[in-house]
Amino acid sequence: MNATAWLVWGFVFQACFFMRFVVQWIASEREKRSVVPTSFWYFSLAGGMGLFIYAVHLGDPVILVGQTTGVFIYLRNLVLIKRTADQEPIAQDPPEQA
Repeated sequence: MNATAWLVWGFVFQACFFMRFVVQWIASEREKRSVVPTSFWYFSLAGGMGLFIYAVHLGDPVILVGQTTGVFIYLRNLVLIKRTADQEPIAQDPPEQA
């Protein structure tokens, strides 16, 4: 890719990274309390991975280390969310009355 394409790449994934805060803010306002929705972690992961690739291209060790650490945290949170969801009992329909 040329320099302009890499610049666009960087801005797109920075926007993904930024969107996690927008999503968290909207969810918190709706609930009237601080919440972190699952989509926060997906936006974090997408933004972090895209910025990691951008950092590899730039050869920037500061961004590389920061994004690598973050990606592991985002993945871990998604694993914990999935594990919790898998352990929750599935709601069953009440028995029909005759």
